[in-house]
Amino acid sequence: MRINRSLVVSFILALLVVPRAVLAGPPYQLDDPDVIPYQWHEFYVWGGATASPGVVNTAGPAAEFNWSGVPNAMFHFIVPMGASIPSDGPTAFGLEDGEMGFQYRFVPETKHRPMFGTFVMMEVPMGNADRGLGAGGWSWKIPLYADKTIAGWNIDGGGGVNISSHVPGGRDYPFGGTIITRDVTKTLTLGPELFAHGRPTADPTLSSYAVDLDFGGIWTFDPKRPGRALMFAYGHSVAGQAETYSYVALYWTWGPASTADR
Repeated sequence: MRINRSLVVSFILALLVVPRAVLAGPPYQLDDPDVIPYQWHEFYVWGGATASPGVVNTAGPAAEFNWSGVPNAMFHFIVPMGASIPSDGPTAFGLEDGEMGFQYRFVPETKHRPMFGTFVMMEVPMGNADRGLGAGGWSWKIPLYADKTIAGWNIDGGGGVNISSHVPGGRDYPFGGTIITRDVTKTLTLGPELFAHGRPTADPTLSSYAVDLDFGGIWTFDPKRPGRALMFAYGHSVAGQAETYSYVALYWTWGPASTADR
């Protein structure tokens, strides 16, 4: 699908500090099993856009807050503004659907074993679905992820099911993918993502499956504070329906030094 001036990606500036490198998850579509240290917090300010047949949807300015109140676990919240830009109707801007989630790492990584975990998410119908700013119902994402570092390469993979049959016109569908990243310098991590999803709508004439090839990176501002970073990604489909994906964020995390390496 050709993207014209309607494709808008929000770039937001903020001051950020984090204690460790960030792996999979943002800026990619697929998430990972790794959680922040116990009693630590994360904060993202981000914007992005997706385009599929007939509509461009943007998110931004958007805020994400994560908190590890339980060892090996994290609570997750997103509140986004955004726009719906249909090809045959008026553009709408306002509050979009929010997101709540719970991430849990139930098997840690060792020298010979990957890390395993889940990141269950719930989409909260906060936006106006009649204006294209929300789905009009609750949905859930239930995945299983694995993550392993091998010879300097970080490999993240997994998938699950998106339960969207309670959304008007929606259906349950699978998703999955893999991400491979590497630190190319002390301040820059780069890598591709292959992400696939099934048909998200009940009506097969409105959507189809897609396989996306994305490329993203994380640029740390100061190698002595490796998580103070700008995140970015862009990609488009290589099979199935035509769609694009883009994301940009600034990230900050903080917490007690006594638990930073746990």
